[in-house]
Amino acid sequence: MQTLYFDLRDTKGQQKEIEDKISAAAKLLREGGLVAVPTETVYGLGANGLDGEAVKKIFAAKGRPQDNPLIIHVTGPQWLPRYCAEVPPLAYVLARKFWPGPLTMILKRREIVPDETTAGLDTVGVRCPNHPVTLAIIREAGVPIAAPSANTSGRPSCTTAQDVLEDMDGKIDGIVDGGPCTVGVESTILDLTCDPPRLLRPGGLPLEDLERLIGHIDVDKAVTQALGEGEKPKAPGMKYRHYAPKAPVTVVTGAPEKSAREIQRRASPQAGIICFDEYAHLFAGHEVHTLGPSNDKLTQAQRVFDALRTFDNSSVPEIFAQCPDNRGLGLAIGNRLKKAAGFHVVEADSERVVLGITGGTGAGKTSALRAIESLGGTVIDCDALYHEMLQTSHTLRQEIHAAFPGAFGSDGKLDRKKLGQEVFTSKERLDRLNDIVFRNLVPELEKRLNSGENTLWAVDAINLLEGGLDAMCDRTVAITSPLELRVRRIMARDNITEQYARLRIAAQKPDEYYRSKCDVELNNGADSAEAFQAEARDFFEHLIDNVKEEKSHGIQ
Repeated sequence: MQTLYFDLRDTKGQQKEIEDKISAAAKLLREGGLVAVPTETVYGLGANGLDGEAVKKIFAAKGRPQDNPLIIHVTGPQWLPRYCAEVPPLAYVLARKFWPGPLTMILKRREIVPDETTAGLDTVGVRCPNHPVTLAIIREAGVPIAAPSANTSGRPSCTTAQDVLEDMDGKIDGIVDGGPCTVGVESTILDLTCDPPRLLRPGGLPLEDLERLIGHIDVDKAVTQALGEGEKPKAPGMKYRHYAPKAPVTVVTGAPEKSAREIQRRASPQAGIICFDEYAHLFAGHEVHTLGPSNDKLTQAQRVFDALRTFDNSSVPEIFAQCPDNRGLGLAIGNRLKKAAGFHVVEADSERVVLGITGGTGAGKTSALRAIESLGGTVIDCDALYHEMLQTSHTLRQEIHAAFPGAFGSDGKLDRKKLGQEVFTSKERLDRLNDIVFRNLVPELEKRLNSGENTLWAVDAINLLEGGLDAMCDRTVAITSPLELRVRRIMARDNITEQYARLRIAAQKPDEYYRSKCDVELNNGADSAEAFQAEARDFFEHLIDNVKEEKSHGIQ
């Protein structure tokens, strides 16, 4: 197949010539052909999104898995009702603010959109690209263009027409050269069929910009880890290893200075290096491709695919890549690098992060702690540690015995009932016991936090604040929840009456106490423990990133 080449980089040239090239590209699309088109993100491999047979050619040309859905490109929100069965008001709010631009919205589809385009899903991704040439082609063709990135499946995406030629020359009908892409990473994909909306793929529109407009957005697990076998992707880029050069990639995260030194320590003499400009001098003798300055994420986004693609023309046996933090465009850049690496990631920051978790019964602390464990964290239950020390700490036992004679029975075991009767009738005696406990608990807690190579810890303590344990934590987190939800949870968990559940809550400090004294609050209004755990995982990921970022700049 001969691939036609339409050079439209000079849009100030002969108007008639420009219009003729746009018309020719649009005609190829209407007739079922494949045409690579420029967008602000990456080059797309376009076909008539309403023609199932034409769409099949995209999968054949790319070698793309058939269960990987495509995005249709339109000229504006006025096209949404044509192809989407349900268009919520929020879609128009987002379109008014961010279209044309790098935002794809997942919506319920109409039957006019074929299964080949949606991979059999009842939803379709829609976006309006911010490139005058492609918008003109769509208007001229009169149909939405289904267009994944114009690279061979699995290879880094194309940000220039020359990249497209390298992968697709002879396989497609035409290539429209509209110059290099200005954003450099694909669009952000937001699922609007759920509440709250869910980020399925980070991209050229930062998550923070979306949340400033519409509030909290859930982040799908596919953003930070690979989908398992049998899990069906709801949007492009969720499941399969993407953006990968031929050599295996290792991504190194952390503060730029530390990640550069970690790569320097790990890399073999033959390894290829992708790094920020400031650290290229550390890798003399290596093949190096720079991403741009460590504080310039737009440049990094524009260069990341070019850096990955360039290594395909070299013989390096492995590649190490520095990774930006998750703020702004960094989330998308890091996502592309990690997918190129098959999520083989090394954390360079050895500085530990300690989170103090507190809150009343029934608020959801257990689910929050499980979320931290799912992120690789280690939980220290201070109540369990106290009871362990009652068996192992001679000093603790001596001090309790001296203050409360008879607290230990003849068998050497603590008589909790007797001690409780003594201290809970007097605030002075309770304060005295707490002082003894925490004076002994703090050194043991510090010892455990400094042991081993763990870098993420959670300290679980109902008396976190009163015992002074908060001073050991990078952040203290109040887990709170609406009263009625807490009552129902305690009744179900402990099989007790509503009256007793309310009495237990009333005996504890109110949420406002924890809210006012902790650094941050995580409110649990979820319908299930599983739902709250997923929400808490996203919350803690952002919080941990913020702590690490501050530590990297000496802000603690």
